Amino acid sequence: MHEIFVNYRTRGGKEVAYSCDRVLSARFGDDSVFLARKSIEAGHYNDVIVKAARRSHVLLALIDEQWIDAPDRGRPNTRALDNPRDWVRREIEEALDSGVLIVPLFIGRRVEQLDPRRLPSSIAGLAEYQYTRVELHTLDADLTRLADRLVRRVPALAALDRGAAPTDEPAPAEPDSSVRNDHQSGGIGQVSGTVGTYVHDARGPLHTGSGGQFNGPQVNGDGTNIISGDNHGGIRQGFGTRTPRGGEDR
Repeated sequence: MHEIFVNYRTRGGKEVAYSCDRVLSARFGDDSVFLARKSIEAGHYNDVIVKAARRSHVLLALIDEQWIDAPDRGRPNTRALDNPRDWVRREIEEALDSGVLIVPLFIGRRVEQLDPRRLPSSIAGLAEYQYTRVELHTLDADLTRLADRLVRRVPALAALDRGAAPTDEPAPAEPDSSVRNDHQSGGIGQVSGTVGTYVHDARGPLHTGSGGQFNGPQVNGDGTNIISGDNHGGIRQGFGTRTPRGGEDR
């Protein structure tokens, strides 16, 4: 059984109808979409179309800006929708009578919301269904979003869902939990050449290599003391070798 029935008028809807078949068949399977041109084999096409419309889970009604006033082929001075034998009208009637979910698919920005007073009474209910809009220049993306919506609404389609096509965008990198920069001011960066690591706007002691760390002035040599910062105790110093009490060391 075909889950999605594409209802369209050849003039104004053919290109989008074929795109619906391509995108949705790739998503839900080759037999999931009924498109009259490809789906009708040998037999009486009237019965095939009527049964497909009644048994589908979703009917997509493709509507362009000329749809409501499109002329009847046999009577150019009258609207096609006013002809009870018009197939676009008949397919919608069958879907409405059968309780099929109908999605009016507006093609382009100029299509206005349907006015039930301008529709034949047998399909006036079409105006009460929530429509969606597609653009020719973003058609595949729009139909993919439509498929996502249908999966959430129709369990039969959810069971057939092969998933949306993967995108070429790389996945965002996961943050490194071993690096923290809480309350950090400045930073550490790399400079090309032989400069190595540089430190910008450091606000505290920082060690970037091997060896001891000195956080104040230092002078090497015998007999010199330098005091820097707060001193909260006495200072003791010595020069040379200490002589013990009682005489020289023997």
